[in-house]
Amino acid sequence: MTERVPSYRLAGKRIWVAGSSGMVGRAISRQLENENCELISVGRERLDLRRQSDVEDWMAETRPQAIFLAAAKVGGIMANQTFPADFLYDNLMIESNIIHAAHRIGVEKLMFLGSSCIYPRNAAQPITEDALLTGALEPSNEWYAIAKIAGIKLCQAYRRQFGSDFVSAMPTNLYGEHDNFDLQTSHVIPALIAKTHAAKTKGAAALDVWGTGTPRRDFLYVDDAAAAIVYLMQHYSDEQHLNVGAGRDISIGELSALICEVVGFQGGLNFLTDKPDGTPLKKLDTSRLSALGWQARIGLREGITRTYDWYCEQLANPNR
Repeated sequence: MTERVPSYRLAGKRIWVAGSSGMVGRAISRQLENENCELISVGRERLDLRRQSDVEDWMAETRPQAIFLAAAKVGGIMANQTFPADFLYDNLMIESNIIHAAHRIGVEKLMFLGSSCIYPRNAAQPITEDALLTGALEPSNEWYAIAKIAGIKLCQAYRRQFGSDFVSAMPTNLYGEHDNFDLQTSHVIPALIAKTHAAKTKGAAALDVWGTGTPRRDFLYVDDAAAAIVYLMQHYSDEQHLNVGAGRDISIGELSALICEVVGFQGGLNFLTDKPDGTPLKKLDTSRLSALGWQARIGLREGITRTYDWYCEQLANPNR
């Protein structure tokens, strides 16, 4: 990776990672430990990010100089289909409250984190940032996608109207330690890890996998994503959102087989073709990120191995 002099220095700054208890927020916080900055945080029990006046009061009191907006209600296909109102309302309120309050108190810089689901279902592959709003969304997660698109536009609007240094990054499918392994609400990699481990433990003959196994996805280990996000905070300032991904894709069938290898499950795969596949192909074009001097470092097998090791540690020490 090419070393570049940061245009925005994090050293000595008061920084709030909104959503610091989540997988992405934790990874960003770990990354920031190397930046000689002061991290501030607040728990859900003290501050409901959906309540505008509470958010404004807390931010006016604590006065962060930089914000990583990683707080969001997230989940897989089942969760999005079951709770569309929650995914739309909660995410709209969280991002609107924080972005507006950041402007009001004069935050120096804000990084908004979106998702690759913002792009049209049938976008040309690999997906460039310019594909935004050029076609219909994937119905299985459109509520979350609409909220995230609104967040991008909100950052652009405050930049245009007030000159606020608010930027947006769109990570691809992320996974890693502290992921959500609840089968009702999890994304594909943690769900497959949990199901495969259970199948191995029970000595099952086969593992059920949602869909046909043919959709292809780009997956990025969360520590790589955090490194990219912090890098962009230091080196990027423009209204154009940027894709963050590994730049390579794999089919869900191939992914399932790889997870079986890592977990040590030797049974077969049973694809439930009556279940939704989601978008047929989703791979992000990361050429703009690469041009800024950043590349992913952790391969998929290594990342899944790290994630599975962490998952097993949590099963053995649930109160850790």
